Amino acid sequence: MQKKFIPLAVFFAALLVFLAHFGTRYTTAARPAFAFAESEKEIFLTFDDGPSTKVTGAILDVLKEERTPATFFAVGEHIPGRREILQRAVAEGHSVGVHSMTHVYKEIYASDASLLKDVADCAAAIEEATGVKPTLYRFPYGGERRKRQRALIEAQGYTVVGWNAECGDGIAKDATAESIFETAVRTAGKKRRVVLLLHDGAGHEATAEALPRIIAHFREEGFAFRAL
Repeated sequence: MQKKFIPLAVFFAALLVFLAHFGTRYTTAARPAFAFAESEKEIFLTFDDGPSTKVTGAILDVLKEERTPATFFAVGEHIPGRREILQRAVAEGHSVGVHSMTHVYKEIYASDASLLKDVADCAAAIEEATGVKPTLYRFPYGGERRKRQRALIEAQGYTVVGWNAECGDGIAKDATAESIFETAVRTAGKKRRVVLLLHDGAGHEATAEALPRIIAHFREEGFAFRAL
């Protein structure tokens, strides 16, 4: 190398060392770990009482078109003849959890043994249909006050899932797509983590009709959609 180029080469070498040292410090400090995850708004769409051929199928069509994951809490007695509905839900990336085998209050809550049998029977029906062992559970008729029974179910390895927003389709039999949407928005309020209760059992066509608008609203509000 000619002598006149040596000082220039030394200068560029020093510059590269400087940038490597201080550039790394700058980029590391500028990207705090998990900053997005900590501030992110999330919504979990959860559907109870299915599967039903017409309504669950329509809901799955909407979720597929919108590329939105969801969680279905199934009733075991509704699975025979609709295995392909649950198989489709799993194949398309949705979660399936236990709701109950019979959804008959007096039978489910007759005793602790009755409750645990109901859970086990429904789980077996889901696993037989989908090949996936469920790990999620939701109490039929709500379970906010069932702390002791919740502990029994969690001891079986389940995560018990409640909700903090609803659309009113499980209470008002004459709920319309408009009222379902409005109730979902109102009960979600200003929450940053929303677990929305909906229903996909027979007779809930209005829920499927309201779903595209519900998804559009929460997406516009900056929510990320998750399956449990």
